[in-house]
Amino acid sequence: MFLISEAVSKDAVLQTYNTYFKTMIKAVVDVHRELIAIDAELHADLESMLLHEGSEQENLWGINLFLGKDKEDWIEFTALINIRPSMDNRTMEVEDPKIRQKITEVVGRLITE
Repeated sequence: MFLISEAVSKDAVLQTYNTYFKTMIKAVVDVHRELIAIDAELHADLESMLLHEGSEQENLWGINLFLGKDKEDWIEFTALINIRPSMDNRTMEVEDPKIRQKITEVVGRLITE
């Protein structure tokens, strides 16, 4: 598991942070602190890491990265940790378009082509 807080290239991510799956990398984005925890078997492990590092639960959202695809298809907004009825997110998908946009911005800033 790794924490990305400064820009890194897509190729470096694929080489360094792709331990578990061949075409997909699990990640959790802190939309407030603008950090990405990356490379674990479970989103929950990444979430736990960020909580330990001082993130707040309501700011953490699980995604899957497909960096071998075109940039507009890099992010899948699906993870079990996203099920949060208390935040009106009742499915594994990140439902709020504003949160999706923020996730896209953070990923775009921290993972470059």
